[in-house]
Amino acid sequence: MNDRMALNLIAEIMGWRKHTDDGLAQREYKWLRLMSSVKYDGYTDFRAGIRFLETLASWLNQFKPTDRQAAYDFVKGRLIYISPAEMQQIIEAFYAEEVSPRIRVSVAAKHGIRPYEVWQREEYVKDYDAQKRKTLFIGMSDGSRIDILRRINSGVLSTEQVLPVMNVNDEKWVDLDKNLKDDNKGESNPKFDRVYLIEDFTASGTTFLRYVNNEWKGKLAKFNANVKSARDALREKFPLAERYSLHIHHYISSHQAKLQLNSLLTKAFAELPDRSYGSWTLSEGLCLPEKTKLVVPNDAVFLALCNTYYDEKIYLDYKKHCDEAGQSNMKLGYADCALPIVLDHNTPNNSVPLLWADTETDTPMRALFRRRHRHG
Repeated sequence: MNDRMALNLIAEIMGWRKHTDDGLAQREYKWLRLMSSVKYDGYTDFRAGIRFLETLASWLNQFKPTDRQAAYDFVKGRLIYISPAEMQQIIEAFYAEEVSPRIRVSVAAKHGIRPYEVWQREEYVKDYDAQKRKTLFIGMSDGSRIDILRRINSGVLSTEQVLPVMNVNDEKWVDLDKNLKDDNKGESNPKFDRVYLIEDFTASGTTFLRYVNNEWKGKLAKFNANVKSARDALREKFPLAERYSLHIHHYISSHQAKLQLNSLLTKAFAELPDRSYGSWTLSEGLCLPEKTKLVVPNDAVFLALCNTYYDEKIYLDYKKHCDEAGQSNMKLGYADCALPIVLDHNTPNNSVPLLWADTETDTPMRALFRRRHRHG
């Protein structure tokens, strides 16, 4: 189906040609063409041969005629889509705005100078470079875009200090240790004293860290256990310093997740068994404001659609995770985040299911941005 056919179908579904405003369809066509070409057509999980306009027509058609305007208004006025270009800008800012300032502050404190004075003397610059090399970057999933991070910082960061996955085997730990020592021959036993755990997006914070049935779970708990096991096995060949500083960075975070993670990380610092790190910070490239979440009364009409067109099969698919979160349905997405967010490579399950759910039951739902299921 070409764009003209898809636009005509949308006009028919929406009843634009019957509207008293003769120019309505043409104005909407312009907006739809612009947004599909600049953003939405780039979504990676559209089915082969199908793009945004065709998908939008199918999505709108699932609603009763009286509900379609509310659905369309949501897409036009509330949907937030993070494109590859926008994500790349967030990644580009990571080292310059988050990592480098922390290293400068550390160097300045060591030498009793101001952070902006680090570049004034060669010994300060050498200290900065040494601390930079002893900073390890670890991607927590494929969404961490480590390939982009490496390419952007080529010549700034060594490939031997950037890892694409958090499950590091003993051989790789030893290799990291050897390369770090080769690059710091003037130091007797150099270790990574700063570790960044990097993730693309967090909406609830629970994938990264949660406390369930008196047990710590999530990616941080797994990483901490892996570090403890590797340190015990490798001893002097293990490359992380005792009580290294841990920095948790999400390229994008919701307001809800930031509050939740701050609370959980504070609790974990005191209670996490065999905690391997000595301090922690939490940062993000973009923090979505609290008003991003869909709420009554501002979003009451669309939230009503989330209830009316909900398929219970979604809850059954996520039952294990929902039960852990004390959640009895998925009408507002996982952890009831009620977000209108779509990332170019996938749609978070914390967004409202009307965006991403595609079911085959007696009460099927049709996705606008079909989600590829994954759990960390």
